[in-house]
Amino acid sequence: MGWSRRSLPQLWHFLSRKPVTCQIKHGPDLKLVVGHETTQRLYTVSRTGGSRGQPGATGELQSWISRDEGQTRALGRPSRSEFRRKFIHTNRNRTPHVEAAASEGLEEYLEDDALLDEIGDLEAETQMPAPSTRASRDAEDAMLPKIMIVGRPNVGKSALFNRLTRRREALVYNTPDGHVTRDVREGIAKLAGLRFKVLDTAGLETFTEDESILARTAGISATALRKCQIALFLVDGRAGLQPQDTDVGKWLRKTAPHVKVVVALNKAEGIYNDSTGRLMAALGETHQLGFGDPTPISAESGEGMGDLYDTLRPLLEEAQAEILKNSPEGVLEPKEADDDSHLNRMPMQLAIAGRPNVGKSTLVNALLREERVLTGPEPGLTRDSVSSQFEYDGRKVRLVDTAGWMQRVQVKEGPAALSAMHARRGVMNAHIVALVLDGEEIANTRSSMRHAEAALARWVVQEGRALVVVVNKMDLLSGKENAKLRGNVMKAVPAEIQEILPQVSGVPIVFVSALEKKGSAAIMRNVFQCYEKWCTRLSTAQLNRWLRKVMSRHPKNTSGQGHGAKVKFMTQVKARPPTFVVFVSGVGELEDTDLRFLASALREDFGLDGIPLRILQRSTKK
Repeated sequence: MGWSRRSLPQLWHFLSRKPVTCQIKHGPDLKLVVGHETTQRLYTVSRTGGSRGQPGATGELQSWISRDEGQTRALGRPSRSEFRRKFIHTNRNRTPHVEAAASEGLEEYLEDDALLDEIGDLEAETQMPAPSTRASRDAEDAMLPKIMIVGRPNVGKSALFNRLTRRREALVYNTPDGHVTRDVREGIAKLAGLRFKVLDTAGLETFTEDESILARTAGISATALRKCQIALFLVDGRAGLQPQDTDVGKWLRKTAPHVKVVVALNKAEGIYNDSTGRLMAALGETHQLGFGDPTPISAESGEGMGDLYDTLRPLLEEAQAEILKNSPEGVLEPKEADDDSHLNRMPMQLAIAGRPNVGKSTLVNALLREERVLTGPEPGLTRDSVSSQFEYDGRKVRLVDTAGWMQRVQVKEGPAALSAMHARRGVMNAHIVALVLDGEEIANTRSSMRHAEAALARWVVQEGRALVVVVNKMDLLSGKENAKLRGNVMKAVPAEIQEILPQVSGVPIVFVSALEKKGSAAIMRNVFQCYEKWCTRLSTAQLNRWLRKVMSRHPKNTSGQGHGAKVKFMTQVKARPPTFVVFVSGVGELEDTDLRFLASALREDFGLDGIPLRILQRSTKK
């Protein structure tokens, strides 16, 4: 005879309290009358499985109900073996197990060291990231051919980049007389069955002064173009062929003669239904560039993507075959991971943030050891949040250079507002945020941080991100004559950081000179240390053994006598940032001073200084 349950979770919840009595009555359906103090509940249990109740769970119900019908017996709390079966062996997909036990009122079992060790081993088993194909996917991505989108300003390069990558990462704004994109942005493009790397570049204007912003952007674009196999040359179909387009064609032939060029006529919506004939005329004019037949497309609406697929497919297949031919053997085989390499399976996200003109882009180039982003004395050069992936000391890092941080009230609309929005998104997606300060400005103004920088630091910590403070431009304070100023800066910054962020002690501070490429190793060393702390997981057994010791030295001794809230046990529910739940019993809740005491003790005993910690509290049921 099989018994199924009608409401076994409620039955277990009810029976797992103080001693109860059970009585089973005869009938087609077993009538289970459960008495608990002054309350009685009736549960209907079918003799045949699969009736109105939930299916299965025969063993669990039989462990509580006597098979001798009509007999009354007293049922107590579950035994130690039943607790192990309920919350350890049969509950592997349910985490954290301590919370499950607490919800059933069985917290006293969590004082058993052997059970704590068993739960801790299970947590380590279930929380270890499963092996994935990310390593092989990263190896494949490294071998993909590259296509760079080039053209004069305002022809729709960034819109096409967003279309191909299926993400709204590049800034798109209609500025006929300006340049929105200034840096080279890279992404993975997906066009039907094709997969390749695509690069978005700044608008090219060849006849410019050598030291102008446009000349510097052209230099960065030229460096990136030499590493590509194909150039996608965009021409504005509404404006037709312009003299600037011809100059871009000459620049392509001169800069990278080995790169194959494909011409696409953008903004050609409804070209075959155009009664004016302007689009067809523009299509004919583009033959003068000498790069073959152009492909009419519309980056905004997606028209012509099939024709672009047909044009790019043979070129990409040829480029892919050439890459595989010239690549060393075994390059596509993922490297064997170490035992503690779960931190390296995903690239660490590092965002460089700060006010305009503090040297963020110069710092990015120093970390990448190449001129990857545009730099210069002009404030506000960076508009996009440009990401670059590289390896440092065998670890993968995705570095994001954000635009100068400004308060929302300072920007209303236009490219500056879009830049501010992208900067916030870059910081939100980061694991570690490097806040860059101007050392020379600190020495002159005797103030470490302005309001915008202080607000940014507080916001980063509130969002649970780890923070590293980088004081740049220390080369301007070198020499014996600036020794006093340099000493004042090194004293003022830690003091003000501690005043602004009292809840996070030990925030790492690095003094560097990005222009002279000094201090990059110190930055990355502190970043990796913060990242490892940020990803820390502590076992339940370790935490509760620590909790017994630390509460004994608490001034109020909240685990001792009295009628207030008492700490029963503690568990970590997540990492990144480390988040803990403290279960309390008694009247009321723990005060903020108690939670700060626990946070300080955690930082001191487990080396979690410099990162935000979250401690929540929950009341256990009597």
